[in-house]
Amino acid sequence: MNNNAPETIRVREPRVACDGSGDIPAALGHPRVWLQIDEKGYVDCGYCDRHFVLIGGPADAISS
Repeated sequence: MNNNAPETIRVREPRVACDGSGDIPAALGHPRVWLQIDEKGYVDCGYCDRHFVLIGGPADAISS
């Protein structure tokens, strides 16, 4: 079974950078973009669909 769900990354700051790297080198990712988490508590990267969730925000399912 192939799980194509976007990767979710929990972050502490509302402004995040994404370049598509992680399991692959940054050179094979996408151009670095800066994303701003809004009142919903999350933002998605338009290039790689990574889902960034603000820790403790309204979209954080694991907030304590």
